[in-house]
Amino acid sequence: MSTTHPTAMRHRRNGGDLVVESLAALGARTVFGLPGQHALGVFDALRRSALRYVGLRVENNAGFAADAYARATHGVAPLLVSTGPGALMTLAALQEAAAGSAAVLAIGSQVPLAGIGGGRHGYLHELADQSASFRGVVKSVHTVRTASQIPSAVAAAWESALSAPHGPVWLEIPQDVLLAEVGIPPVTQLDATPRELLPRPELIAAAASRLARARRPVILAGGGVVRAGAEAELLALAEQLRAPVATTFGGKGAFPWEHPLSLRSWMEDRHTTTFLEDADTLLVVGSGLGELSSNYHTFRPLGQVVQIEADLGKLESNHAGLGIHADARAALAALVKAVGEDNEAVAARADHGPRDTGSAEKGGAVGPADPAPATDPPEPPTPEAAVSALLTRVHDRIAGQQLDLEQRILASVRDALPDGAVSCWDMTILAYWAWSAFDPRRTNALHSAQGAGGLGYGYPAALGVAVADPARPVLAVSGDGGAMYSIAELATARQYDLPVTWLIVDDGGYGILREYMTDAFGEATATELTRPDFVALAESFGVPAVRTRPERLRTDLAAALAAPGPSVVVLPARLRMFAPTHLDA
Repeated sequence: MSTTHPTAMRHRRNGGDLVVESLAALGARTVFGLPGQHALGVFDALRRSALRYVGLRVENNAGFAADAYARATHGVAPLLVSTGPGALMTLAALQEAAAGSAAVLAIGSQVPLAGIGGGRHGYLHELADQSASFRGVVKSVHTVRTASQIPSAVAAAWESALSAPHGPVWLEIPQDVLLAEVGIPPVTQLDATPRELLPRPELIAAAASRLARARRPVILAGGGVVRAGAEAELLALAEQLRAPVATTFGGKGAFPWEHPLSLRSWMEDRHTTTFLEDADTLLVVGSGLGELSSNYHTFRPLGQVVQIEADLGKLESNHAGLGIHADARAALAALVKAVGEDNEAVAARADHGPRDTGSAEKGGAVGPADPAPATDPPEPPTPEAAVSALLTRVHDRIAGQQLDLEQRILASVRDALPDGAVSCWDMTILAYWAWSAFDPRRTNALHSAQGAGGLGYGYPAALGVAVADPARPVLAVSGDGGAMYSIAELATARQYDLPVTWLIVDDGGYGILREYMTDAFGEATATELTRPDFVALAESFGVPAVRTRPERLRTDLAAALAAPGPSVVVLPARLRMFAPTHLDA
């Protein structure tokens, strides 16, 4: 009688092994996911590989974690899920990854080959066309039908995800292909290096000429600058031109917050919108000038627009201009060189500062012409003085709205967060403040769901960042409504002992929707929530938690961030947004 245990039997390589071998050959070190019946072949293969597996409790949250991991590492984040419901649960996360250009490689299983293509064999989780659900969300869809296709399909999907602009892709493999024994040698080497997206020289020459001769050049930097790692090139060009720089919400950290040329991120402010409109040449880098970046499409440029964008579909999609289809880093580096060679134009422009665009509100009354002055007119303000004046006007507008509590809380969060730490923000009022008013103090240090705008992003995203760099504390910020989307992931944080502090601002409902509905209809409907005792709930997972007050927030949050492992800080508070400026534009 044999005493050999089944698990001691020699394993016969299968399609699942080809998947994990291909990922490892491409440079993957970590994968996120959640197992399911049709995907067991690839999950079983994980234990025979060197890949680190991080399992979350909900597929959508696993997608958010992979999204933030990809943003933090500037690389590809593999996401492994099962068929049907498991696959479909990733769609909201993949939409956010698409909007935020995060390179998530989602690999889902499929029913056996016989059930693919609408055969209607009644397999568990069977869909008539599962891949069709993903085509309008991700960059590309890949389907494998034989084991020998797996390495090349994984490499093609990897390259697609990492090509500029980065984005999510979907790859699906039938259950029987994952489980079938293969005679293919182990995968040891794959190449999926994407083609570099370089700017055309004649476009760079034209853009450099416009910028070098502009009297009032201004730069708007979007998330494409951060994703391309083009911060140094942006700084060099701005200082070369003495051009003020605003960053979109996705581009926060692309330009130093305290720099004399920094307009910061007050994109939902009419003063900032006017400043950008009045540039005689506006350079837009890594942004499509979408709804939030254009102050809800009220932005109307008066001068020339030069747009650098890796996503071809975004070129001139909202405003006409000189469109340059290129990676932000390559294009900015070429512009620095070309502008530097146009010394005569730059030197001539340096003698003239921009006019102060805030002396009168746009559309204000204009009086009769003054007599010609007897003396020379005063010199226009320097670019640095114009930036300072703009920020003063923004500050004065906010200061008149009795929002001291909101500003104190945001300042407390900033003071408590170490300079090298990363923060991940859910769709909540404090996050909307952070988009405009929070200094991340370094690039690629603030992530949020402002691309697709789905709830539940903040906490699982923070877990993904902590997996990428477990030596740094990570802050997640959610409202009580958004927290309930990802509360199960407290178990994930505890299981992997991840250094994530979760700040939950508890106002008893969907706060921003309450405010929107009250402003629009006089009262809110369906916004009030029964919620748990978050402190007790966190402690039930073995996660330390504390309930704080605004005056203790900085101290309690700093202590939680300094402690090892996960923690929760609950702040009962009802916050308000600053008044919008686009409604009467």
